[in-house]
Amino acid sequence: MTQQPFSRPGAVDLAGLQAPPAGGATGAPGVSGAYTVVVDEANFQTVLESSMSAAVLLAFFSSSRSPESMQLADDLQLLSNEFEGRFLLGRVDIDANPQIAKAMQIPSVPLVVLVAQGRPMPLLQNAAPIEELRSAITQVLQQLTTSGFAGRHQPRAAEVDAETGEEIVDPRYLPAQDALERGDIAGAVAEYQKLVDANRGDAEAAAGLAMALLLQRTEGVDLNEARAAAAAAPDDVAAQTMVADLDLLGGHVEDAFVRLVNLVGRTSDADRDAARTHLIGLFGAVGNDDPRVQKARRDLTSALF
Repeated sequence: MTQQPFSRPGAVDLAGLQAPPAGGATGAPGVSGAYTVVVDEANFQTVLESSMSAAVLLAFFSSSRSPESMQLADDLQLLSNEFEGRFLLGRVDIDANPQIAKAMQIPSVPLVVLVAQGRPMPLLQNAAPIEELRSAITQVLQQLTTSGFAGRHQPRAAEVDAETGEEIVDPRYLPAQDALERGDIAGAVAEYQKLVDANRGDAEAAAGLAMALLLQRTEGVDLNEARAAAAAAPDDVAAQTMVADLDLLGGHVEDAFVRLVNLVGRTSDADRDAARTHLIGLFGAVGNDDPRVQKARRDLTSALF
């Protein structure tokens, strides 16, 4: 799900702060899913590595040789949305990716492989009704949870309504977004904090929390007064971070980053650590894949060392 822009009366719209998710849409043609990725040789290793924190199901299929394997992959994609990140589905077309099929020693399709903490285990070798699939996956996930492996994946892409073409908002984020629409910033902070506490790997929730905290810190602050205070005390961390927050809120992302990178370079000890920590929090609000964040991270490293 793409993070929705935050706004409040008198605030500048935050639309455009966050870069689009890397990799684009992940579903197969005609099918959408927030917890599905089309696997190829380029991202295969990355998908396997994601199993270190939460389960991955690899659905191997062939559209030309096994229509039932395609149906199985589609049914699993629907279930991946239903389980809300308890597993990530990787769709592997063995016709398009014969090297993956060879590496995984796939004898035939359909075949579904469970990968947990990097270890692959065959799970299904035949197509089954979706009710049976749901029951089997539930049992497997319960066993993993019992063994202490209960992570969740973050959404990879927005689910799209087939009739309207509009994005379907992940229901986990609705309470926070509803709070923002009511102007209840403290309520939004609390809702995003719940999501982060439940799943530290949920980057969308972490970004939402960072943005909500940004709104909370700047609520009622006069921009001109804040800038005057920062100009009068160039090494005051509180004054400089407030202007950086206001710059970010106004869409001046690079200005906010440069201000704090320079502050890190001028300060030391506790002040330097406070400025660095605040800057990293702003990175999370914008999105770690944003090129402006990547540049600022390099600049921060230079300022520190």
